[in-house]
Amino acid sequence: MKSAWASKDYALLLLLATLWSTSFAFIKVGVDSVGPMTLTSARLGIAMVLLYAWIRFRGYRLPRDGRSWMMFGLIGLIGNALPFTLISWGELYIDSGLAAILMGIMPVTTALLAHIFIREEPFDLRIGLGIGMGFGSVALLLGPAAIGGLSGPVLGQSAILLSAVCYGVSATLIRYAARPSNWSVLASGAMFCAFFFSLPVTLVVEMPWTLSPKPSAFAAMLYLGIGSTALANLIFFYLIPRLGANRSAQVNFFVPVLGAFWGVLLLKEQLSLRLLLALGLILIAVAVIQPKK
Repeated sequence: MKSAWASKDYALLLLLATLWSTSFAFIKVGVDSVGPMTLTSARLGIAMVLLYAWIRFRGYRLPRDGRSWMMFGLIGLIGNALPFTLISWGELYIDSGLAAILMGIMPVTTALLAHIFIREEPFDLRIGLGIGMGFGSVALLLGPAAIGGLSGPVLGQSAILLSAVCYGVSATLIRYAARPSNWSVLASGAMFCAFFFSLPVTLVVEMPWTLSPKPSAFAAMLYLGIGSTALANLIFFYLIPRLGANRSAQVNFFVPVLGAFWGVLLLKEQLSLRLLLALGLILIAVAVIQPKK
């Protein structure tokens, strides 16, 4: 793409990285006393209300045509409800820092999908090398645990990786659907769909009224709903049409590093040499696939 990195866009990208990277630690806190689906539905519900209030304040309304709601549904499911649930479930078995590092694969999947669906973002040897390095980092993280079979940690890591693929698909869909005049409406509509996809399943599977959340879980729900979901979605949906799916996905250059940092600082998690090596490989892969200016 030919759009330049304005200072405002760069600042928003850093803010987005902070909001997303802290979410892994708060998810870990939340799933300590509530189910992953309950946590997901709570954050989606809070974000839905806030995003709808925002578009009404700006004088927008949600459209009524079927095509718009079909796109809202796709993005809501693939970009919010499904990955949020997968990440929350995965963190039942793995540390938040490891989850953040695994999420660093998202730009790799985005680069591949952007090549397939968006002509503006070509695939070349540089992108191929970055993709290969990205999957090499996954093998480094997942391989030793996978030798022992489908244990909880392996399934947890696999859930995080699947959520990263979901985000890559979502970023490409948003690049196709979003326009500078409707980014906030798209965010709000997608959140409506995400919440109503998530709520019925949560009520049936986890029966939230039977749970006993700790005060820390309520705090996690509020932060995830307001910061990591509502505000982060507004920023992300704003940046996608300006910077493109591939370049916007570079936010995950910062997310693995910051996510691992928050895990150590807030939750006293430990980082092994293997995790640090995989993190380095992911960062190199993301740097390699970064679009040329």
